[in-house]
Amino acid sequence: MILPTFCNQTMNIIEVENLSKKYVLRGKKQANTLRDLFLGVFRSAKKQDAREKILWALRDINFAVGEGETVALIGNNGAGKSTLLKILSRIIKPSSGEATLHGRVGSLLEVGTGFHQELSGRENIFLNGAVLGMKRTEIEAKFDEIVAFSEIEKFLETPVKFYSSGMYMRLAFAVAAHLEPEILMVDEVLAVGDLAFQRKCLNKMRDVSEHGRTILFVSHNMQAVTRLCSRAIWIENGEIKEDSSAKDVVSNYLNSQTATSAQKVWKNPADAPGNEIARLRQVRVFDEKQDGKSAFDIRRTVFVEMTYEILRDGQILMPSFQLYNEENLCIFTSNDLDENWRRKSRKKGIYTSRALIPANFLAEGNFYVSVSLATYEPLNVHFEERDAVAFLITDSLDGDSARGDFAGQIQGVIRPILDWETDFETAS
Repeated sequence: MILPTFCNQTMNIIEVENLSKKYVLRGKKQANTLRDLFLGVFRSAKKQDAREKILWALRDINFAVGEGETVALIGNNGAGKSTLLKILSRIIKPSSGEATLHGRVGSLLEVGTGFHQELSGRENIFLNGAVLGMKRTEIEAKFDEIVAFSEIEKFLETPVKFYSSGMYMRLAFAVAAHLEPEILMVDEVLAVGDLAFQRKCLNKMRDVSEHGRTILFVSHNMQAVTRLCSRAIWIENGEIKEDSSAKDVVSNYLNSQTATSAQKVWKNPADAPGNEIARLRQVRVFDEKQDGKSAFDIRRTVFVEMTYEILRDGQILMPSFQLYNEENLCIFTSNDLDENWRRKSRKKGIYTSRALIPANFLAEGNFYVSVSLATYEPLNVHFEERDAVAFLITDSLDGDSARGDFAGQIQGVIRPILDWETDFETAS
């Protein structure tokens, strides 16, 4: 098994080899009459088995995680992510293959996993610590910190079966993160709870990672994935589709949902958008190094470029593009106002026009580029290609973007760094 180069740590703390999990779905014909019910009793086992269907939740999964890595598992619902975490957490057994974990595991899976519903919050804290192999004195040393983080001190003696989902997740995350397992597995922790809770969780997971512990993080929040994780594993239909850097995997995953990538080329001019005046040949996005890519750090410049062919001399044309976010909101429209070509006729030939989106301007998220070419007097749109290309903007937690030291969700469709000034004077 060949691992990505960025996995070569001092040791692998998780090793998964040929892991598979299958479920047998037994379809039974409904007995509508007494005769059907009677015959069903004597029906041969062979015929019963003929109606069984095999569902492979996971099939031949192979990967390793190095000590101190933070790895995201992404994919559509039903892809097998939660099944994989349950196997690694020893909740269910695989059908074949093996998973080796070197160290204690703290798991935060769906609501209801890992806590005894009849026990109080206090009792469940000690129960989880005991399951992890911790001594009572070790748990007591962390107890006040867990309670403070969860913010449920008033309900500490209440059985957890009476907790709301938000209260439950607060306590569950506090227990999983503070009892210091070598491996922390988190499944959709950001799906429940308010923004303040989500922010605390993100900050805590970052702190856990910086202290050398390993995190497996399942989430549909791609912005959280790119902020927290250096690596992502994309699971599709129970198999690993891609295992690489988080930015690249997230970008490819999001593009697969829309069938849009960072470059689109029309090799056959007859198939290209356009008319007898002009036709579009290519659209792409790239960075300062001219590398076409789908994911950009928020602190880097993004170039949008279109190549088109003018088929008739003497045309006065205006290239433009529109940028849309994931909610289909138009962020802005940009027209080519270059004085070298504005209001000037063009000869037949192939033209390439590009625009620069400055660093620290867009917010993080997925963006879609629509391009067009038009004559304004009189108005005549020669081509317009909606969602021609797409790209992802990622924001880091390094502290030198507009995010600063804040790890939670930030509202807004743009995220510029503005100049701030603060005046101070002593109080009289």
